[in-house]
Amino acid sequence: MEITHKYDDIINLPHHVSETRAHMPMLDRAAQFSPFAALTGYDAELELDETQKEHISEQLFELQERVSEQPEATVVYFVPDEKKAGGAYETASGKIKKIDEYTQMLSFTDGTEIPFDSIYLIQSEALRMMENE
Repeated sequence: MEITHKYDDIINLPHHVSETRAHMPMLDRAAQFSPFAALTGYDAELELDETQKEHISEQLFELQERVSEQPEATVVYFVPDEKKAGGAYETASGKIKKIDEYTQMLSFTDGTEIPFDSIYLIQSEALRMMENE
């Protein structure tokens, strides 16, 4: 058999079917070829309006009042991508160690530090308890 084109040696072989792996469904197969978001998170950073910023500021103040109790909290915050425009939202949960107005940082006991201006949402049972007092 003389090879005249690059794939002549394999072009007429039967389609390989794995004996150890299940056949991938067409929907999953199609998904792997769908376009990806090259700028993931680029337009995801949401700008907070003044009312939302004020609400977060009030929450930080209220938590500062109880920081000696190390209240539990969950904080959603934006982390910019260091290599390109955009970034992603991350969530941190734990006991609050410090709320530093000077450095504008919220610190958890595990060492996680979050800049105030990156905070998108704060959830804490301590805040709910304070609302009911």
